[in-house]
Amino acid sequence: MLTLLAAVAVAATSCPASDESPACVRQRIDALPMTDLMVVGTHNSYKLAVPPEEMAVMVAARGPAALGIDYSHRPLTEQLSAGARQLEIDVVADPQGGLFAKPLTALGKGAALTPEFVAVMAKPGFKTLHMTDVDFRSSCLTFVACLREVRAWSDAHRDHAPILIMLNAKEGAASMPGGVTPLPFTEALFDALDAEIRAVFGDDRLITPDQVQGKAKTLRDGVLAGGWPKLAAARGKVFFALDEGPEKVAIYRGQRASLEGRAMFVNTDEASPAAAYLTLNDPIAQKDRIAAAVKAGFIVRTRADADTRAARVNDTRQRDAALTSGAQYVSTDYMWADPRFAGGYTVRLPGDKVAVCNPVRQPAGCGGRDLEGR
Repeated sequence: MLTLLAAVAVAATSCPASDESPACVRQRIDALPMTDLMVVGTHNSYKLAVPPEEMAVMVAARGPAALGIDYSHRPLTEQLSAGARQLEIDVVADPQGGLFAKPLTALGKGAALTPEFVAVMAKPGFKTLHMTDVDFRSSCLTFVACLREVRAWSDAHRDHAPILIMLNAKEGAASMPGGVTPLPFTEALFDALDAEIRAVFGDDRLITPDQVQGKAKTLRDGVLAGGWPKLAAARGKVFFALDEGPEKVAIYRGQRASLEGRAMFVNTDEASPAAAYLTLNDPIAQKDRIAAAVKAGFIVRTRADADTRAARVNDTRQRDAALTSGAQYVSTDYMWADPRFAGGYTVRLPGDKVAVCNPVRQPAGCGGRDLEGR
């Protein structure tokens, strides 16, 4: 004889396909793997505008290419409330503190800095900025501050679709003569970055490579066996992807077979033992590769626009390709139109839905619904 709890469990999973009651619809949606969704998010999500007078100097010096950084975003909380389910954060290492506390500007002098900026930048920890000295203004000045803002929003909206947080680990040459040279990332710095992630998001709120790999030999094997969690288990959670090239990915992996113990997935190719996530930013040229990867069970992020070009002329070709590519996460700089540009270019899902069924995987039972149920 079934116990009461067992009977309830059977009843909760016995909805016929024809039952369109809210409970049964939700049950079918929650049974989908998170690879079956598609959402929109933002690129360099923390970025504030470069002041017009500084942009003018950069354009005069570098030509139209400088306009590629002439965009900005609203605070992370506002983006999430509007439906963004993918964010991108650039981090620079500052283990001693103060390395980025006195930025120069394109005007050839120091920036006018707020007391908050000075105080925050003086402390040790990963800072959030796009380009040292040139494009350093951020709505959340530290990596931890960005994460805490996301966590606070997530705590208040526990039913949200899984949020992808992409990271660029910034290093290399100074952005301008006399500017600051970011520190190169080492395995120890990546360990510290993982620690900052786990300080804000515990395993109960984090989708990790180990969870997806399960008992499979490699992370890739786990992915191909359907290891990504179902939506029921993924709601209210975040996952991280290190969006870097092979050299930095190799440092992050170290001697691991896949990504054992790491907090982040990595951008890699489909054959890697660490393969689970791919950044494929050209949905036109990479259309076939995106579709094949998504069908196989990988998660893909692509871009609807880049460098402000599409928005300036309201060119929707890349946007349209991105939204039909199958990439689960579609990134844009324009969840809201830039009022300076004619045409009103924006990137949203139809009907301002937050999460819809993936156009390539085409799971049954979606019916054009918003998978967040908003």
